[in-house]
Amino acid sequence: MARNDVRPIIKLKSTAGTGFTYVTRKNRRNDPDRIVLRKYDPVVRKHVEFREER
Repeated sequence: MARNDVRPIIKLKSTAGTGFTYVTRKNRRNDPDRIVLRKYDPVVRKHVEFREER
């Protein structure tokens, strides 16, 4: 399907080492590389970087 080709589902894993993940979609045309977002990690109760995991 075309929907999965352009906007695949990705997992964002915390860099704090807690194992907490977010699941989202990304536009592969705008962000072809792995993305890094700063989001809230409830385990450490701080905002940390989350990196794309495949």
